[in-house]
Amino acid sequence: MASHIYKVFIDGQAGTTGLQIHERLKNHDQVEVLLIAPEDRKDSEKKKLLMKEADVTFLCLPDEAAKEAVELAKDVSCRIIDASSAHRCAEGWVYGLPELNVTQREAIKSAQFVANPGCYATGALLLLAPLLQNKMLSPDHHVSITGVSGYSGGGNGLIAQYEEQDNPSSFGIYGLDLNHKHIPEILKWSGLTHKPTFVPAVANIKQGMFVYFTLDQDALLKPITSVPEIYQTAYQNEKVVRFDETSLNYPERFKYIEGIQNQNLCEISCFPSADGAQALVLAKLDNLGKGASGAAVQNMNIMLSLPEHLGSTLS
Repeated sequence: MASHIYKVFIDGQAGTTGLQIHERLKNHDQVEVLLIAPEDRKDSEKKKLLMKEADVTFLCLPDEAAKEAVELAKDVSCRIIDASSAHRCAEGWVYGLPELNVTQREAIKSAQFVANPGCYATGALLLLAPLLQNKMLSPDHHVSITGVSGYSGGGNGLIAQYEEQDNPSSFGIYGLDLNHKHIPEILKWSGLTHKPTFVPAVANIKQGMFVYFTLDQDALLKPITSVPEIYQTAYQNEKVVRFDETSLNYPERFKYIEGIQNQNLCEISCFPSADGAQALVLAKLDNLGKGASGAAVQNMNIMLSLPEHLGSTLS
């Protein structure tokens, strides 16, 4: 007996995230993508008809456009995965990071509205949440987070800047006002009570991401040696978040950003100092994979009770 085929609509199919969702769904044998003609992309009535037909609609739009699209979706009781930052801290929305805690998957499964996490926030939360849930860190601890992303994280405009201009910058720091748009969701979903410091950067590589911060024994509530075990336990049953045990005795002098492009995967590492008084914890992911489109497909699968990781990685 043939499997049921679900229908999905990608509102914003020409953007970076939308294109990557569509590419992933080409490898998904239980989903049909509903397409809208380019000239109809801003036609509210035609979009509403597609939303009504779809089992799930992806919003890959700027924040204000996403808010407008949600109003259309409400009219037809459409289920939504919003890849913008508009609803990540909003009432009535479920945060789409299934590995965040033991109840998040079930919340995603039954939700009408799911907010896909930000790429940096994904890495930061997968590092922070187990430490707070296991009382390794106090909720009022101040965390200073650093992030580095490939330029595709900036969308089509930044991609064009890097790929069409001569001699683009190799490395640039931004978010210099210390008010990056991912900070509210990191604060809300981590369990922290004080705003973390977050300084992101962009590197001259298309895809890839690091998110990292240091831990000092003086600021921890448990021995720093228990940090690896906390991560191992938190992610031992997860397929796309894994703890890299080799980081505990890392023989190399460098950790490279390359290596997991196009995968729906986050690799967690812990690099202890020689004296055991400090540790660097680091999340490595693809900003367009587990950081965006791969995570969106994973959330869709959960919402539709399909195999969770089907089609979430580009072949």
